[in-house]
Amino acid sequence: IGIIDMDIVDSSNIQRQIMHNLERVGMRKVDSARKTLEALNPDLKVITYDTRLGADNVLDIFDGYDVIVDGTDNFPTRYLVNDAALLKRIPVVHGSIFRFEGQITVFNPYVGPCYRCMIPEPPPAELAPSCAEAGVLGVLPGIVGSIQVVSNLQGPPGPDVSRVRRRRRRDRDRRVRRPLHAPPGARLARSGPSSRSCRPACRAGSAYED
Repeated sequence: IGIIDMDIVDSSNIQRQIMHNLERVGMRKVDSARKTLEALNPDLKVITYDTRLGADNVLDIFDGYDVIVDGTDNFPTRYLVNDAALLKRIPVVHGSIFRFEGQITVFNPYVGPCYRCMIPEPPPAELAPSCAEAGVLGVLPGIVGSIQVVSNLQGPPGPDVSRVRRRRRRDRDRRVRRPLHAPPGARLARSGPSSRSCRPACRAGSAYED
């Protein structure tokens, strides 16, 4: 398992990031996470990347992994993860949180829509504030992360599995879990092996061009 993070543990993280604790405040997050995971399973091989994920390193970092579990919190990095996953043909289990809501989606390259199909353009900054600005229910990351783990264990969906075309949204206020269908245009173009996106409309926004 590989872990990417370039931050340090802060006391404000503890209530929602349960791999860390107060004794590790100031420790690199990747080191803290590895320590927790290896304590749970000494046979687990944990590879850490204490760096910012960018266009200059994402392909090298993703190389050799079977699935990407995406917990990034900004749109540029989500698009970067999406584009690299398409190039590497690696499924992505995407999870995101906002205040009392969470979304989980499984993207399987060239089998269903990608992240750019679902969200072609990032929303205005005022409609997508960060967790620090908007706040988040402390238990929500754990709920979303648990569903991501289950989705990972299920394996990538095939072309006839509806979950590749739907997002599951958890809304704490309404206590519901409902599918959100992809836009009508979010269909797979049967692209060749050299294609850089799952449909032509995605190509213009790709971080990687021919």
